[in-house]
Amino acid sequence: MMQKRYYSFSRFLKERFGGRVYKIPLDAGFTCPNRDGTVGRDGCTFCHNPSFGLFADQALPLEDQLTAASARLRRRHPGPLRFLAYLQNYTGTYGPLDRLKAVYGAAVAHPDVVGLAIGTRPDCVPDPVLDLIGSYAARWHVWLEYGLQSIHNRTLERINRGHTAGQFLDAVARARGRGIFVCAHVILGLPGETPEDTVETARALTQAGVDGVKVHHLQVIRGTPLEAEWRSGRVDVLSPAEYVRWAADFLEHLDAGITIHRLVGEVLNGELLLAPRWNVDKTKILDWIDQELERRGTVQGSRAAPE
Repeated sequence: MMQKRYYSFSRFLKERFGGRVYKIPLDAGFTCPNRDGTVGRDGCTFCHNPSFGLFADQALPLEDQLTAASARLRRRHPGPLRFLAYLQNYTGTYGPLDRLKAVYGAAVAHPDVVGLAIGTRPDCVPDPVLDLIGSYAARWHVWLEYGLQSIHNRTLERINRGHTAGQFLDAVARARGRGIFVCAHVILGLPGETPEDTVETARALTQAGVDGVKVHHLQVIRGTPLEAEWRSGRVDVLSPAEYVRWAADFLEHLDAGITIHRLVGEVLNGELLLAPRWNVDKTKILDWIDQELERRGTVQGSRAAPE
């Protein structure tokens, strides 16, 4: 298979572990300060966790979720497999330390789990929580995934994120020196943003020194505040061709050593997706992004600013 023109997460895991490692999304029953009134109550304008979480809104114990998901993966992929336990839903660092410790301990208790990934917000990682997460890094491969979406504060305010770019940069800096790998989540095509805004986000992530990035296009999910904006014509979505160009721009300005955890978004429950309805397989979009970079004669990091 030809090597991709960007540093995929699957390649990173194979280099690190020498074999196949799959990420298992889990729901530990966390909530979010942007929903419970601490920061806000309406959440981010685009967010509806059940649209992408495998065990979203299910009350299964973590052990049962891991057992079910690992068994399903083994049926599809015979041979030795290892797993990353991914606390995906809502804010995985939001709670008392004793509860966090119990959740993280349960997530890594499965004998074939080699690592832990925690999705969270950059305003929900006080130092004691980072100390706790760092304590797992001596034995397991640990990722902390910060939802950023954009480096532009005007955009963060528009989509009701409830935190600033400065808080994200501070959270990245404070995670350093603890053995934790840091991933940033980014959405391309957010309301009011341009390709140039996307490039500035890539440059900021390079400068911040994140270890990974998870990218996808803006999607309008039924029941979110974004739905009303889209129906009234105040929000546009990208076409496949536009997204391919935006993604290529983003990758060119992102340091070549940053791993790409995801490059196309997916909605597991297709009935919830209102727009864009591309009717194109995810792998085809990934191929088109590679082909666009090849057409340009560039790769990830080709236009990243030198240190």
